[in-house]
Amino acid sequence: MSCKMVCLALYIASYHESETLCNMESWFLILVSIGFTAIIKSLLFRRRDGKKLPPGPSFLFSYLLLLTNSLPNLQFILRGLKSKYGPIITLNIGSHLSVFVGSHSLSHQVLIQKGTTFSDRPKTWRIGGISSASYGPIWRAYRHNLGSNFLHPSNVKSYSWARKWILGIMISRIQEQQEAVGIVKVVDHIDVAMLHLSLLMCFGEKVDESLVNDIACVQDGLLSLTASWSFNVFLVSRWLAKMLFRNKWKKFNQLRIDQKQLLVSLIKSRTEGARVGDKKQMVAYIDTLVKLQVPGEEDTNEKDGKLTQKEMVTLCSEFLVVSSETASSALQWIMANLVKHPSIQQKLYNEIVAVVGPPPQPRVEPESVISEDKLQKMPYLKAVVLEGLRRHPPGHIALPHKVNEEVELQGYMIPKGATINFMIAEMGWDPEVWDEPMEFKPERFLLNEGSGCVFDIGGSKGIKMMPFGAGRRICPGADLALLHLEYFVANLIWYFHWSVPDDYHVDLKEKVKFTVVMKNPLLAKISLRTKKTTI
Repeated sequence: MSCKMVCLALYIASYHESETLCNMESWFLILVSIGFTAIIKSLLFRRRDGKKLPPGPSFLFSYLLLLTNSLPNLQFILRGLKSKYGPIITLNIGSHLSVFVGSHSLSHQVLIQKGTTFSDRPKTWRIGGISSASYGPIWRAYRHNLGSNFLHPSNVKSYSWARKWILGIMISRIQEQQEAVGIVKVVDHIDVAMLHLSLLMCFGEKVDESLVNDIACVQDGLLSLTASWSFNVFLVSRWLAKMLFRNKWKKFNQLRIDQKQLLVSLIKSRTEGARVGDKKQMVAYIDTLVKLQVPGEEDTNEKDGKLTQKEMVTLCSEFLVVSSETASSALQWIMANLVKHPSIQQKLYNEIVAVVGPPPQPRVEPESVISEDKLQKMPYLKAVVLEGLRRHPPGHIALPHKVNEEVELQGYMIPKGATINFMIAEMGWDPEVWDEPMEFKPERFLLNEGSGCVFDIGGSKGIKMMPFGAGRRICPGADLALLHLEYFVANLIWYFHWSVPDDYHVDLKEKVKFTVVMKNPLLAKISLRTKKTTI
């Protein structure tokens, strides 16, 4: 591949961004840097001791893919590359070699059996949160605080009233829209509800509707920018990103400033305000961050101490994104399949009624919901949720891991410093592991009719799918996510019958936002199982 193709990639990038560089000297510097990087990579990543890298396209072709596609959108290209090169593929992206794994057995070997070697993150991804932190004492402190402290089962249970409150908001708004226009745009209600719930758990108090909208606007702006194709250049070089996309870079920084102002106001309200009422009965995420004592990094001069305000904003922002965006995406996909497959919806409803009885009569039980302890008696509900996560994982490619030492995988050499990525969707859709993988079949998670739902979502014994990741870097909020999905799916199906509107069909085409969402948001027609209900 010639330099003309590199020039073409840069031209495409500049055209889409409508930002041409001011002079030819800038272009010259960029082209020289790319050429220099190519030479260095050819020296660093050549065969060693007779071992070779996993197969894949050339460096320049990989770079062209980078400049014209977002990292999430690479999933579609990787499917084609996998059919050509096999389940382990090399892409020379940026200053580090990237390996993509689409094999269940290899993923288990890397993440479970050799987890220590593959548990770090590339420096370009280290922005201060749990998911991006370097594998070390600070990451352990962050993760332990979230997973074992804030998300302790007793604390999660203390928020049952909040889930009930959010459910009431969602049901009320769904009914109002159905009565007003005769159709429900489901994602609007799910997005608002999940963000409300995440904000309440993060800051310990109900947030004003206008502030929720402001936070949603900023959060959507940041996610749209970071998921856009042009931000792949940022993963290569901050200098190159700033040169090519100066306006977008300024917009990104301004959104971060706006986000900080919004979240700081909530942090101050919680930490400086009087703790009364419901606040005494629960611990908010920000409460644990204020008390957290952070250790210093090994081999540095950093002192142990409390989190700074900037660090707390970063961790709160991460919590809001992960807990609201991924749950919203997964919940919409599950509901879409229940609308599309009425027989599955009916089977789920029958199970719910068998456990908790028919839906409440509003005059007798105006505040009745399915309690969380009852969910444990609904194996088909669990199967529906797991099938939704298998068929429509919120993220199709896992966050990259960094290789801490040179290691051999399936006869190939993976050099120290390389990044390794996992093709989550491909593993969930593998026909060698899953029968009719593109079909929505919750029964696949039941051992036999009437049995419980048994599945190792963490993959400790073997990875079949990994919507929450696996190994040391598995999402610490996986249990909370499953609880929320089961809770809202069960109650929404218990209260409403969901059907397809006239002259409409459920379209399962995908679109990459931050998570993978429905390209055409779900529209549904709902009817109450009983008379009008309020919670």
